[in-house]
Amino acid sequence: MILNLEKNVIRVLVAEDHTIVREGIKQLIGLAKDLLVVGEASNGEQLLDTLRHVPCEVVLLDISMPGVNGLEAIPRIRALNNPPAILVLSMHDEAQMAARALKVGAAGYATKDSDPALLLTAIRKVAAGGRYIDPDLADRMVFEVGLTDSRPLHSLLSEREFSVFERLAQGANVNDIAQQLALSSKTISTHKARLMQKLNITSLAELVKYAMEHKLL
Repeated sequence: MILNLEKNVIRVLVAEDHTIVREGIKQLIGLAKDLLVVGEASNGEQLLDTLRHVPCEVVLLDISMPGVNGLEAIPRIRALNNPPAILVLSMHDEAQMAARALKVGAAGYATKDSDPALLLTAIRKVAAGGRYIDPDLADRMVFEVGLTDSRPLHSLLSEREFSVFERLAQGANVNDIAQQLALSSKTISTHKARLMQKLNITSLAELVKYAMEHKLL
């Protein structure tokens, strides 16, 4: 077990599947005297396993990870005893994605093109029990998320449908997704049919195009 020897040190666990990005984040956090990286994970399963024996105050979480993705991991992290605060760090700069993350239990949402100083501020803020939203996203959330007419079609998807949608867009097939989510292929096929109907698309090519147009890839 890693002990928090300094009371004022905020322990951070970094969950990011891209090694180069993960190393960059660790180096950035290492520059702050009051922050300490105590663990890392490259996928959702590894993250959940690490959290069982590595205590921390903040999980810095990428949404798009293989296996259990960020959105699926958030409620499972929140269900742990003494759960850490969750700060999502994502390539998705979309208000609806931020709203989804906050809805399922994230304390904050920052984008990967955020100013490094703001990211460190965000970590400190959620560790103290506060909330943080990327400033640019916050403005858009006020005007977009609450307005039904301006909401994109994928906001109509359930969390499970969105998980299937994301994996289909990344190139996984029904059997792959069934294995990743521990569900039957028939169930995944049903989710696929429903989400395509909601998105008003009829092919995987259209699905990928939709994901790209809405910066979901």
